[in-house]
Amino acid sequence: MRRPSAALILIISLFITGLAIAGPFEDATKAYYIGDYETAYRLIKPLAEQGLPEAQFNLGLMYDKGQGVPKNYAEAVKWYRKAAEQGNAKGQYELGVMYYNGQGVPQNYAEAAKWYRKAAEQGNAAAQFNLGLMYENGQGLRQDYAEAVKWYRKAAEQGYAKGQYELGVMYEKGQGVPQDYAEAVKWYRKAAEQGFAEGQYNLGKIYYTGQGVLQDYAEAAKWYRKAAEQGNTSAQFNLGLMYDKRQGVPQNYAEAVKWYRKAAEQGFAEAQYNLGKMYHTGQGVPKDYVLAHMWFNLATSRYPASEKEKREWAEIFRDIAASRMTPAQIAEAQRMAREWKPKMER
Repeated sequence: MRRPSAALILIISLFITGLAIAGPFEDATKAYYIGDYETAYRLIKPLAEQGLPEAQFNLGLMYDKGQGVPKNYAEAVKWYRKAAEQGNAKGQYELGVMYYNGQGVPQNYAEAAKWYRKAAEQGNAAAQFNLGLMYENGQGLRQDYAEAVKWYRKAAEQGYAKGQYELGVMYEKGQGVPQDYAEAVKWYRKAAEQGFAEGQYNLGKIYYTGQGVLQDYAEAAKWYRKAAEQGNTSAQFNLGLMYDKRQGVPQNYAEAVKWYRKAAEQGFAEAQYNLGKMYHTGQGVPKDYVLAHMWFNLATSRYPASEKEKREWAEIFRDIAASRMTPAQIAEAQRMAREWKPKMER
């Protein structure tokens, strides 16, 4: 009787090992997804120590997130690396993230790019996007817009919303590709239809300006609203402006105030200025010089140096409001401005 070859013995051994591992790994995965992290850790650790790359990745993730074990970035890196060195794309991607953020290892953009590339070449869309971003910004490798576009496109064609959005940006700016507003609209729309707020905002902006599409204020308002409802401050401000100016929506000062306030409460200077004006004139809200002064004051401190003229107008309106206030009211408005803190949505 012929003895099986060494290769066949290895294949049979691996098959039997795979069967032995499959059950505990599936049990660990189920435990993880129902939030029983202690059981997941107990089951996954021996598999990781046996060299199963999927288990090594999962163990790294648990150390990364502090699930079932105390958060430990160095341990996360250790297990991500073991998985990555066996060709596990998710491990390669996460190892890239750790190098990019300097978590568990010294920050090193070149190493981040190296591991992103390995994952990207296996089709990992998040890694493709991040590699594109590093080419665009020149982090860890030479800035190259054409390479950025290449990797954004690979991610975008897999339906990755961030990649779709950034590819739209590249077409809008003409970076790495010829400027093409129609292509920008195409990719913004794909991201927007997946609920990506920045894509929704940019699509609204395109409709507002009429670049690459027919100008359509109603469509602009539609997409601004979707982004605004996700907390995008620029969209909130612009939607408020459209209600204020009757563009694409009926003029409604109360709605304008509502959206200006959402952006203003997050620290958006122009929204703070416009909200101050609404309180100053009593449009959409009762006239209130104290609140007008507070919002004008906040706007003056938040306009960047490049917007000197806007800051000066906020100062002028603040001083006009102050001329109509008592010293006690001015002191109250100043106190409110000092104690104000931005409110982050979602």
